[in-house]
Parts: sequence; structure tokens; C-alpha cells
Amino acid sequence: LLVHLHWLALLLYVTCLVINLESIRCMWNLQGTPQVNYTFYSRFNLPCFNLKTICAEYLSENGRNIGCTLPYIRLQRFESFYTELRGGNKTYKKEHDLKTKVKLNPPTNLTVKNGSDLNLWFYWNHTVNPSCVESQVRIRKNDNNWETLKVSRGGKHYCHSLPSSTARYELQVKSRVDNYCGESEFWSDWSEPVVWGFNNTTGKAMPVWTALLYVVIISRFMISFFFFLLLTFFFILDDWFHFSKGLVKERFNTNFNERACTVREYQPVSRSDSNGSDSSRLTTATDQTDCSIPIAENEPEDTSAPFYTTVIASEDEQQVSV
Repeated sequence: LLVHLHWLALLLYVTCLVINLESIRCMWNLQGTPQVNYTFYSRFNLPCFNLKTICAEYLSENGRNIGCTLPYIRLQRFESFYTELRGGNKTYKKEHDLKTKVKLNPPTNLTVKNGSDLNLWFYWNHTVNPSCVESQVRIRKNDNNWETLKVSRGGKHYCHSLPSSTARYELQVKSRVDNYCGESEFWSDWSEPVVWGFNNTTGKAMPVWTALLYVVIISRFMISFFFFLLLTFFFILDDWFHFSKGLVKERFNTNFNERACTVREYQPVSRSDSNGSDSSRLTTATDQTDCSIPIAENEPEDTSAPFYTTVIASEDEQQVSV
């Protein structure tokens, strides 16, 4: 019998929430649909609202009353709230503290904008006074896990820095009454998501064979690029070094020929006058280099011959005095 009464008490356990600071919703179907249609009464511990009132708007399931929606007046949640269920010659009473039992509606009008600063800006609206609201956002890239972040009190925007142009970003927001206005235990549900970008990835791990294929392709490319650089280096090196005609990198050509130049040496010549007159020293030289004398091909050059030396006398020296 005691077990049955305990189960019955749980069955008729009444829970109440202030919904978006607009109404009060009390439910008593925690363990399922009750077998009896109960009548719900409630009152606040206030001078003007101390009278017990019957529920005017029931919530039903399978033809049975499972809850009640009541109007909410500002600041009522800071006062004690009393409920009473009657049915089947039974009455169940309970006192509630609604201060921490506020559940806001999810934020609305979510939008996203790619700002001029190249960042993603997300915006939304609160359903109550923003000065009493704190928010959280959750964002994910492509199909990765969600990342949850806190937004400053009253905030209605979130900035995601430097997004990838090839990724898809999805964001949702939830809110609750913060500690400046009597912190609530309950967060709102997550808002509808707002999406930016396109998902170009599958979000799945890359197969091993795909990774190996990438490695092979990149390796072949790097090897080809290395040989290209090596050949380019040798071509540049060949241009830097100048080889004369007939000079081969490995050896000198023994049949190499070059035109010879005739060299004449300047040599002073002196002669005295026969009559004892003043001697004069005259020097005549011819400056001429002759590079027009070719050497027959395959004829070895005589390196033992001395330089050619020619002494030329001037016309005055060739005349004989009478």
C-alpha cells in the first residue's frame, strides 16, 4: 500500500514553469497520463492574488487533463506559488518557487552576414528584454562537432573570424534569464539554425588508399620537378663557361689551328757624319703587326724559331756624302 501511494504521488507530481515571462504552465503527467480527470487550483501569496482560482485553460492528452496554462503578471515569480489537484476524493497540494523556473522562448530572426572585415557576423533577436538575458551559441564547420561559446549579457550578435570560403558554417542560439534578474535554471531550446557557405567535404575520414594515392602523385611530381631544376642548372652552368673553338670539355684538340702574327721589334740605329760634323742619332721604326699570314692546316708551328727582328734604316742614312 505504501509503495502504491508513493507511485501515485509521483504520478501526480506537479511541475510549473514561467514560459517566456508571459504565462505559467503546470504539468502533472510526469509518469504518464493519469486515470482521473483532476481539477487544478492555484494561488499566489499576495494580498491581491491570495484567492484560489480554478484553471481556465487545461492541456489534455487522450481525453485526460495533464496540465494547465495560467496568465503571468510581472514579478509574480518572486512570490510563493501554491497548487492543488482534486479528483477521486483525493487532494494533492504543493508550494512552488518560480523565481528560478523561467524558460524563455528561443531567439528569433537569425541572420548571417559576411562583413567588410572578412569575418562572419551572426545576428538574432531576443523574445524578452535583452538586459536580463544571457546567451550561448553553438557553431560547427561542415559536419564537425558543435563548439559552444558564451555571449556577453544582452548580446545579440556573434563574430566568427576569418571563415573558410570553401566550408559551411551553421550556428544556433539559446538564452536564459541571467543572475541580474534572478537567474533561471532553465535554458531555452536551441533556435532554428542559420547557415552560411557550402559543405564541400563529406565529413568522413579519408580512406587509406586515397591518402596513399595522394602521396604517390605528390612524390612523382616532386621528382619530376627536381630533374627539371637539375637540367636547368646545367644549361645555365654551360652558358657561364666559354669554351674556345676546338676546345672540348674532356680534352684539347691536337689539330687546333690559330693564325700566326708576325712581330717586328723596334731597334734604334746610329751613324756618325764623316766630316766630323755634329753627329745625329736618327731612329726610324715601323709599327706594323701582320696577322694575315696563315699557317697551313695540320702543319705544326715551329716554336723553336726566334722572334723576327728587322732593322730598317732611314733614307738619310742610306745616302753617301760626297
